[in-house]
Amino acid sequence: MTLKDRIFNSIANDSSEITNIRRHLHMHPELSHQEVETPEFIANYLEQLNIPVRRGVGGRGVVGKIEGGKPGKTIAFRADFDALPIQDAKDVPYKSTVPGVMHACGHDGHTAALLAFAKAMNEIKDELAGNIVLIHQFGEELSPGGATAMIEDDCLEGVDFIYGAHLQSKMDSGYVYGREGYLQASEDAIKIVVNGSGTHGAEPHTGIDPILAASHIMVALQSIVSRNADPLKELVISIGKFHAGDADNVIPEKAVLEGTIRVFDENLRIKAGKRIKEVATGVGQALGCTVDVQIDKGYDSLWNHAEQVEIVRQAVNDSFGEESFKDIAPIMPVEDFSYYLQKIPGAFFFVGANPANGENSFPHHHEKFDFHEPAMEMIAKVFAATYLESQK
Repeated sequence: MTLKDRIFNSIANDSSEITNIRRHLHMHPELSHQEVETPEFIANYLEQLNIPVRRGVGGRGVVGKIEGGKPGKTIAFRADFDALPIQDAKDVPYKSTVPGVMHACGHDGHTAALLAFAKAMNEIKDELAGNIVLIHQFGEELSPGGATAMIEDDCLEGVDFIYGAHLQSKMDSGYVYGREGYLQASEDAIKIVVNGSGTHGAEPHTGIDPILAASHIMVALQSIVSRNADPLKELVISIGKFHAGDADNVIPEKAVLEGTIRVFDENLRIKAGKRIKEVATGVGQALGCTVDVQIDKGYDSLWNHAEQVEIVRQAVNDSFGEESFKDIAPIMPVEDFSYYLQKIPGAFFFVGANPANGENSFPHHHEKFDFHEPAMEMIAKVFAATYLESQK
């Protein structure tokens, strides 16, 4: 029996424990940058395996290290563990016990999978080449995220490569999905305040209507996508909030637009922000309003390194059959794993977790979100296969 077979068997034998860990975390979620019990649980679990642990990394992170018995590369694997401000609406025994908070993005599964991987690898550490760094990250869901703080606190010290995975409830189970180059977009938040002059709705000529101006601004912003961006480069500008007024017969003094910018190319990101300010200000002024535009920078786009993607591809296909790794197009949701990849080579990939019967497949950040729990075992196995492939 090969070393990989032994590791896979160990992970499979612990499938019940993986599920129990995930369900425990699912029942006790903690919001981003407010995690206390979760990192404590993770650190205690690793220490019970006699894996050296550093607590409070970057604030709330946990980093463990498994030292192999032979010379080799040091490779990091990351899982996030924060939850979201969403009321859990699932009817399951492991439903969240915290009002208004739930794991609606699979981070509980990522954590359980990384712990299962750690346990299996630690059992045969004397036979391993190189070292394994286990990065359990807080605060991924809420900018500025936990990645940059953990990096600044030296979580990548001595690390050669890094890998991470994300469960996907809308992708078929049994497959790994990824690509080299851009995988996920950057995100910036837009807030546009349009200031007019309030008046009675029956006498609009006596005031300056900020709702009218804001409406024109919202439409005009789409000209940036269609006329200022290279059509071969993806750009999304979406307004998700439009607030103005309290009465149906009163024109208010101001209107507020809030939205998001999603883009891959950094130069286009800068250009889009500049044009949003110019368009909003210009349209507002043309309609008699003053306009304040605020753009808050969020996560950078995620760029996968070609060599590490190929390592994952080879590991997956060798372990689960040809064509188990599927190339996909880039997606617009964001991920602060991007900052690890700016520091060292690595790859981020998705693992299909659509519920086995195809029912109850809700998207991420949905109040009924859940995933196919055997996908956690697959993450752990892919991490193990990737580690062994990386040491060749």
